[in-house]
Amino acid sequence: MIYHEIEPYYNNDSEILILGSIPSVKSRELKFYYAHPQNRFWKVLAEIYNSKLPESIEEKKLFLKQHKIALFDVIASCEINGSSDSTIRNVKVNDIGSILKNSNIKKIYTTGKKATELYQKYLEPKLKIKTTYLPSTSRANCGYCTYDELVQIYKEKIL
Repeated sequence: MIYHEIEPYYNNDSEILILGSIPSVKSRELKFYYAHPQNRFWKVLAEIYNSKLPESIEEKKLFLKQHKIALFDVIASCEINGSSDSTIRNVKVNDIGSILKNSNIKKIYTTGKKATELYQKYLEPKLKIKTTYLPSTSRANCGYCTYDELVQIYKEKIL
């Protein structure tokens, strides 16, 4: 069983909440979101906001704060092989209520099919807030979505 051990990142000014499924092996190891060097998340966000690519965790937190973005994941615990969402079983979901109460979230996005599916099944009925699907930025998703396509989709949906 894998337990989500990275604190949600948000502040009172956060307006956008982006939820993944559960941190990858590399993200769990480095203790921050989308930490695998081949994941395109930070590169895509930097491009759509026309900003410098944040490298360190502190730079990433500053970037998120500047753009009023909160990050967390749908899953609190699950069984998973490596980082593959397709192997996720026995899910318990995170409570995102405190993020919503202590921020100014206006829009919720889920990255990837598994995060979207689980949000819609477990969280949406309780919260009554619909999510907007964003394609996964994982390199495993390259066959489905090129980098340029990701940038275009994120730009259209987030900005």
